[in-house]
Amino acid sequence: MSQSTNPTATLLAASGLGKRYRRRWALSDCTLEIPAGRVVGLVGPNGAGKTTLLHLAAGLIAPTTGMIEVLGERPGDGPAQLGRVGFVAQDTPLYSGLSVAGHLRMAAYLNPAWDGEQARRRIERLGIDPRQRAGRLSGGQRAQLALTLAIAKRPELLILDEPVASLDPLARREFLRSVAGTAARSSVVLSSHLVADLELICDYLVVLVASRVRLAGDIAALLTSQRQRTGRPVTLDDLVVASMSQTGLR
Repeated sequence: MSQSTNPTATLLAASGLGKRYRRRWALSDCTLEIPAGRVVGLVGPNGAGKTTLLHLAAGLIAPTTGMIEVLGERPGDGPAQLGRVGFVAQDTPLYSGLSVAGHLRMAAYLNPAWDGEQARRRIERLGIDPRQRAGRLSGGQRAQLALTLAIAKRPELLILDEPVASLDPLARREFLRSVAGTAARSSVVLSSHLVADLELICDYLVVLVASRVRLAGDIAALLTSQRQRTGRPVTLDDLVVASMSQTGLR
């Protein structure tokens, strides 16, 4: 679990948040508050608005309605705030013709707080050839390069949007191990369809269904509460399925 210097701080706060693309609402009337210093698992069905919420939090897009604050500020509100947030998208977009070393040099130019030594050591430890072009890397290597670019800027918040969806089990486990190490220094919000991934590293859960927050809270507390209420063992998967289906646990 990451450690917050201010235990009362809020990592992310949203109220009546919405994003519309022409006539379609990708997210609407979303209200949420997440405490700082947590590793947050964001889960929900396709079309729930998870990616849109994360893009809004990263400052990549602006809301149509409502309010969102990240680390107490509006997302993307100037270079300083952008530097506080690291983001890894699902398709880990990289420049296919640019070498690994070229990506690191570009990131150093763009990020004032860039930790070049950390990035270099991490690439070396992972066995990635810095001379290799990004387009020739394996899926797991591309994901690790994207993660390196995000964490070496030393963000206070790391946002990961389905980063392991296309990886094989071994690459996925290695990626999540890397994220767990990062969580000692940064808050993390991780979106995933795989509850097993969330169980490995997350301590806070948010279930989003049709833009609405169906469940949010400390995972250990949620499991304990449901176990006491039902009188039987309850898994994280039970919580997620029940909250998404609105059937509840009996």
